[in-house]
Amino acid sequence: MVGKYKVITLCGSTRFKDEFLEAQKRLTLEGNIVISVGLFGHSGDNEVWTEGTKEMLDDMHLRKIDMADEIFVINVGGYIGSSTRGEIEYARKTGKVVRYLEEG
Repeated sequence: MVGKYKVITLCGSTRFKDEFLEAQKRLTLEGNIVISVGLFGHSGDNEVWTEGTKEMLDDMHLRKIDMADEIFVINVGGYIGSSTRGEIEYARKTGKVVRYLEEG
């Protein structure tokens, strides 16, 4: 399947690191370009919590959404936190398709 690839940005709580990695792998093997988070703050990447870093990463993630055709929300157990809710709202406002790991 060589040709035009859909670009998908992963969104969700960084506490779901394993699920992020699994979704990235699956979506890539399905023939998509996958953009993910750079750090997993809730899974041990403590650099996220240094002054100004989380704000930069949050803004950077919106730019990743800008580059995508759609977002894929990692919502394990239906969990969607406030940051992810904002990303979903932003994606919808900018005309992106929003898909979920778990429908509900």
